[in-house]
Amino acid sequence: MSRSTPFVHRNLPRLLLQAREAVMAHTRPSLREHGLSDQQWRVLRVLGEHAHEPAGIETGRVAREAYLLGPSLTGVLSRMERDGLIMRERCPQDARRSVVRATALGLDKVQALSQTIEAHYSWMEQQLGKGKLRQMYALLDELIALESPDTETAEELAEEEER
Repeated sequence: MSRSTPFVHRNLPRLLLQAREAVMAHTRPSLREHGLSDQQWRVLRVLGEHAHEPAGIETGRVAREAYLLGPSLTGVLSRMERDGLIMRERCPQDARRSVVRATALGLDKVQALSQTIEAHYSWMEQQLGKGKLRQMYALLDELIALESPDTETAEELAEEEER
C-alpha cells in the first residue's frame, strides 16, 4: 500500500540550508586559509561592519547579528581573543555586560576575506544577472520580515546591507 506525502510545497528550510552550503563551499577554503571557522568569520564580519564604533559592540548584539547562541558565542570569542582577533572588556555603562571589538589583526582578516567574498558575489551576479540577484535579496528580506514581524523590516535590512 503506497502512502502519498501530505506535503504540497518543497522543503523551504532544507532548500535555504542547501543554498547556504553551496555558497559557503566557495567561502570555506578562504576562511580555513586564514585559520577561521564559519562562526569566527560571522563574528569578524559583524565586528568589521561596526568597526567605526570605537566603544565596541555589546556581545548580545554580536550574537544576534552573527546568528550564534550565547553559549556558542562565549566559546568562539574565547578562541578569537586567544588568537588576537578580538578584544573584550566590560561595558562602561553596564558592568554586567561586555563589549567586543576586532583587533588590527582581525580587521586585516576582514579586509583580506572581503575581497575574496566580494569577488564570489560578483561572479554570482554575472551568472544570475544583477536583476535576479537583487530580486533574490529582496525576496529573502521579505521572507525574513514575514516570518519575523518583530524584527527589522526588509527595507531596513536592505539599507543596512548596503552600508
